Amino acid sequence: MTVEDNKRRVRRYLDEVVNTGNVEALADFIAPNYVEVFNNVRHPAGLEGAKQHILGVRETYPDLHLTVEQQIAEGEWVVTRVTARGTHLGGTWLGMKPTGKRVEINAVNVDRVVHGRIVEHGGAANLLEPLLAIGAIRVASSAE
Repeated sequence: MTVEDNKRRVRRYLDEVVNTGNVEALADFIAPNYVEVFNNVRHPAGLEGAKQHILGVRETYPDLHLTVEQQIAEGEWVVTRVTARGTHLGGTWLGMKPTGKRVEINAVNVDRVVHGRIVEHGGAANLLEPLLAIGAIRVASSAE
């Protein structure tokens, strides 16, 4: 597959699975040996782990929608800059009960695509602003 094929594959995964919650289509996009990388630690997730992650996020943000802002790719690697928007309506997020507040999260995803399936995912997200928006954290006043 070409780098353009890999970019299209990641974009389709975001559109057809993440944005819809259609976890039945996961096997079309995610490899059985899929891993997630956070803080430089590899976490084997497989299809079931990917499914639970998507369902958990969509429970918390049922109207979640990711917009692809930019993609670059080299070899098996695809970097996608996204804006995620959703309303904190269900489940708990970082220990907070639903607030009904809308959030916007800017993130960069780094995915490795092998033979048309994502085998590795990592990245970074700006969570400070969304946590401020839902009241999970507050800025201390200089008067206090």
